[in-house]
Amino acid sequence: MSILQGLRGGVAHGVPSGESRDPIGFAVAGLRKLSQSPVLDRLGVRKQTEQAVFTVTRSGFKTMAATSRAFKKKGKQGAPGVRVPNAIPQGVFDLTPTEDEQMLVDVVTEFAEEVVRPAAAEADEACAAPDDLLKSSLEIGLPILGVPEELGGISETRSAVAGTLVAEALAKGDLGLAVAALAPGSVATALGLWGTDEQQQTYLPAFTEGSVPAAAFALNEDRVLFDVLSPATTATKTTDGFTLNGTKSLVARGAEAELFVVGASLDGKPALFLVESSTPGIAIESEPAMGVRAASLTKLTLTDVKVPASAVLGETDGSTYTEAVRLSRLAWCALAIGVGQAVLDYVTPYVKTREAFGEPIAHRQSVAFMVANIAIELQAMRLVTYKAASRVAQGIDATREIALARKLCADKGMQIGLDGVQLLGGHGFVKEHPVERWYRDLRAIGIMEGTVLV
Repeated sequence: MSILQGLRGGVAHGVPSGESRDPIGFAVAGLRKLSQSPVLDRLGVRKQTEQAVFTVTRSGFKTMAATSRAFKKKGKQGAPGVRVPNAIPQGVFDLTPTEDEQMLVDVVTEFAEEVVRPAAAEADEACAAPDDLLKSSLEIGLPILGVPEELGGISETRSAVAGTLVAEALAKGDLGLAVAALAPGSVATALGLWGTDEQQQTYLPAFTEGSVPAAAFALNEDRVLFDVLSPATTATKTTDGFTLNGTKSLVARGAEAELFVVGASLDGKPALFLVESSTPGIAIESEPAMGVRAASLTKLTLTDVKVPASAVLGETDGSTYTEAVRLSRLAWCALAIGVGQAVLDYVTPYVKTREAFGEPIAHRQSVAFMVANIAIELQAMRLVTYKAASRVAQGIDATREIALARKLCADKGMQIGLDGVQLLGGHGFVKEHPVERWYRDLRAIGIMEGTVLV
């Protein structure tokens, strides 16, 4: 008797003919039947099969759980949401974190060193973040960093500086895992910045209470000459809302996400839309990339996806969308700094202990200059990024500063990754050392749009 036959109604170990079972119930029964099969031992594939079944089932259960949550509409439709005030201008160019910011960074730094870094290699290989790590990231408050205190978050004033420092600290552990951990909080931050009262009351309680949903920002598109400010994904007005059509790429944790913020063109101008994963017309497929693999990147296809008029996040004149792009680029700059610092911290002791021709290779000027250049470029990246974050927090226009930071971090970040590999020589090419992963991850800085924001 086959395993599938054993699951038919009225058969032993299956489901009795008078009993119904949901998909998870069938899966559990199937796994139990499969684990008892002697065929696996005869073929010598028990270990491989059990590992494959575990991976597939875990992903499947996550997807089923994601589509089962229903967000109940609350709040006043069309009423403005809660907004946090801008930070108080200091009057001087001071990059010293506040006491609260420093405490937060210390906690995240410890988390990155003790939890994120040890899990990075395996997560990169599996293209998935460990569940325990994601749960731990929730416990240190990452999802509510940008949520107003009045709505259950921890933000008393605009938290762009804190978000930048946290992103940098997390990325020192691993960029892919940092993106996976920060993705839900980025959606919560967007709701805090631009959400109406109805949107905040409907969605934010899920982030501040109980089980935090996976959520994703979807702006990237897989097409030639892609311009993030001119999305090919379209939103068409209907009598009771909008219809979305298009494809988004490189969406972090899309397979398990319960809520998406999707960028689309509405009447020729880009806008943001809140789309629940249970909405008909959504298809998600895995999209492993060269880097940021631990973020479980996916492709999101929307085919005649209908959303209500209340799904619009922020303004429809392109201003909210443009601001989201800028804040996302600022976050990616912070991530680049974190990975770059990890490279510097790794190669410095390496070149001091690695010997060639009877002496440490650090004694050679070409090597020493390369390490020094990494440190110099990192300081430049950090200064311009922090300045941009400070202006954002104070409500001052930071368009120029973010553009400068984006250009500098994309170019120099990629060079730092390359130099890290070069400094290790042959060791830089093998997975025994993390620099090859950092090299792959840093190439994403100039490519990725959305996903995270501060």
